[in-house]
Amino acid sequence: MIPSNFFTQEDLKVMMAKGIDLQEVLRQLEIFHHGTKPIRLIRPAHPGDGIVQLSPEERPRMVTLHDQAAEKGRMLKFVPASGVASRMFKDWYGWYQRGGFDSDESRCKFLEDISRFAFYDDLREAMASEGKDAEQYIREGRDRDLLEFILTPRGLNYAWLPKAFLKFHLYAERSRTALEEHLVEAALYIRDEKNICRIHFTVSEEHESRFKELIGRISDDYEKRLGVKYEMTVTVQHASTDTIAVDMENKPFRERSGKIVFRPGGHGALLKNLNAIEGDIIFIKNIDNVVPDRLKDITVLHKKILGGYLVQLQEKVFHHLNVLAKRQVDDEQLSQVIRFCQEELMIVFPNGFRNDTLSAQKEYVFHLLNRPIRVCGMVKNEGEPGGGPFWVEEDGIPSLQIVEENQLDLSSREQQDIWQSSTHFNPVDLVCGVKNYLGEKFNLNAYVNLDAVFISKKSHEEGELKALEHPGLWNGSMAFWNTVFVEVPLETFNPVKTIDDLLRKSHLP
Repeated sequence: MIPSNFFTQEDLKVMMAKGIDLQEVLRQLEIFHHGTKPIRLIRPAHPGDGIVQLSPEERPRMVTLHDQAAEKGRMLKFVPASGVASRMFKDWYGWYQRGGFDSDESRCKFLEDISRFAFYDDLREAMASEGKDAEQYIREGRDRDLLEFILTPRGLNYAWLPKAFLKFHLYAERSRTALEEHLVEAALYIRDEKNICRIHFTVSEEHESRFKELIGRISDDYEKRLGVKYEMTVTVQHASTDTIAVDMENKPFRERSGKIVFRPGGHGALLKNLNAIEGDIIFIKNIDNVVPDRLKDITVLHKKILGGYLVQLQEKVFHHLNVLAKRQVDDEQLSQVIRFCQEELMIVFPNGFRNDTLSAQKEYVFHLLNRPIRVCGMVKNEGEPGGGPFWVEEDGIPSLQIVEENQLDLSSREQQDIWQSSTHFNPVDLVCGVKNYLGEKFNLNAYVNLDAVFISKKSHEEGELKALEHPGLWNGSMAFWNTVFVEVPLETFNPVKTIDDLLRKSHLP
């Protein structure tokens, strides 16, 4: 055990300024010393074994249930939007720094494609402000100068802006940023009977003011065009969720000045933001997974199908909880609830559960049902990186989880084989029910698997360090939610992870 007097008074002041509790820092250091506990996969979830496939005949009812709930103002959209686009422009920035492309083919492709991007008009304007002609630079093959105007503060500064600010799609009237596409999409399935759309964005602190300025500048236009009223809120990732960094000997990493280093705790830190907002049914979707208007219909349809499926599950769960809340429940009533848990929530009960007293069974089932619910869209895996749906073992009991590769013991051939045999992928397409059967908000912090953290190595100007990430927002942070996976078409998943993704058919006019 690390003693609490391990830190200096200056260290404690840093923690206090961030709102980080000393005991939490000591807990994090213990994790570095003892290592993380890998998740044990049992098997991938497949259709018929953990993944629900809804028939065409079932879909209209799901859409109706969604629309009814949306009209009542129950829907809200939560968009993590703090990530900068540096990884998206990794290749371009590397070429810019090196002063040239890896090959003539790459260079020619860049010069041929540049005018096809939705931000090309902005690039032309940025260059014209300095008396430069973008088309002339393209003809003359001045690739490095073009990259400078795209990537750096001299021009668009795209390598260091959040993806939300980047122009993704070209329209006849004007180009749209990723943020604007989320506004349009929300109007198609979030609006209530008063045409109010509620959206929450999480952003980095350094871009908060510019984010709010952009929202203020564009919202009136979209409200008039779409006939809605936006209620948009913006929060930053709390400094209190930062985690301590350590050196290779698991001692707190310090700058030359002696100041200890804290780092952002990954997207799992956003659970605090999610827990704080006033929501009922919350859709979670990444900022870069948007499409032009011509392809929005299929996205909206399946958003409504997922929303309606959640509403249907909630109605059944709340009914059963009201039954269990009564003083007297007979064995037949309890058996009905248990069958529902097994068949529709895919809950696995421990061996010997039915040998317990009726009262103990009732209490156990009530506890299992009275939890947040998430319905997660799953697409067929076609090689995209990221997590997937699996049956995992936790304390000897199987449960459905979204798992990332970094949560596994990759030294195990068995675990590698299970991982590679997965047929489906998590596109971060979630709808969450965060209120209980009495209409009260759940405390989402109570349903986190605190062991599902991740340690990574990072470069720092003063040496290599180890960083700790909180349980992922849709991984360990939701580990003890009731989870249902529903298959959705691959067409609903169109992320922009690299700049070339914007040249896919799904992102072009």
